Amino acid sequence: MPSRPYHARLVSAFPLIHQGKVRDSFAIDDKLMMIVASDRLSAFDVVMDDPIPGKGEILTQLANFWFAKTGHIVPNHLSGVAVAEVIDDPALREVLEHRAVIVKRLKPLPLEAVVRGYLIGSGWKDYQATGAVCGIELPDGLRQADRLPEVIFTPSSKAAAGQHDENVNFAAVVDLVGQDLAEQIRDVSIAVYRFAVEHAAARGIIIADTKFEFGLDENGSLVLMDEVLTPDSSRFWPEESYAPGTSPPSYDKQFVRDYLETLNWDKRPPPPPIPREVTEATAAKYREAYERLTGEAQDQGSG
Repeated sequence: MPSRPYHARLVSAFPLIHQGKVRDSFAIDDKLMMIVASDRLSAFDVVMDDPIPGKGEILTQLANFWFAKTGHIVPNHLSGVAVAEVIDDPALREVLEHRAVIVKRLKPLPLEAVVRGYLIGSGWKDYQATGAVCGIELPDGLRQADRLPEVIFTPSSKAAAGQHDENVNFAAVVDLVGQDLAEQIRDVSIAVYRFAVEHAAARGIIIADTKFEFGLDENGSLVLMDEVLTPDSSRFWPEESYAPGTSPPSYDKQFVRDYLETLNWDKRPPPPPIPREVTEATAAKYREAYERLTGEAQDQGSG
């Protein structure tokens, strides 16, 4: 995986809990941990060797924006503890200031809560093959990128590193977590998505679909965690160029996916190199999405 200038210094100070496709988690104590968003990019569940400049900072700042906006719908993992309160080294603190967050330690649930408002990606492929998405029957004659008659909940199972997530139906979620919690996850996911769609639409952005991750706190209460409504977890389309029937231009990592689709690559490690012009253009897309959604210029640190 690409090197991370903060990693060795953090590992020497805090135990590494988990290294994900994009984020690294470090233990602060038995109740708190630090999540650091790297500039790594995962496409087709494979981590690319070429990072996207400044991506981790954008992901963290945009996720924090949405966590603040949606706290009235569902509790989230933010602890209120600042990075500066746990990092003594000034140089390391500067690197991490905009790409790290101190959060509550939760029990993660083994699923991704995917919500779709438009027919795209794996949902479009599923519909072409079966006329349904994750077992949810849809009307005949829908086109790629069409707006769905209603928002649908199409969860997926969490895959091990290097494996592909697998779309599952609602019954599978019930088997995993029980009926009551499954219904709560579905209803909260749709509520957060609808709220975000309304906010984004006023700023000229369509949120085609998104995925959420949840955990349980010490009381067994549902908590939104990891990231929320970022270019890595969502498809953002500029409203002015949206047209059904094709894959719309995107603010998210679809830009890299589209490049990879032009290659003779089997979507398995090792990944192909990504040209610099593609990584820089993708970084610009991420920044533009952040600035349109928040109405603010994106703060950039030194890491």
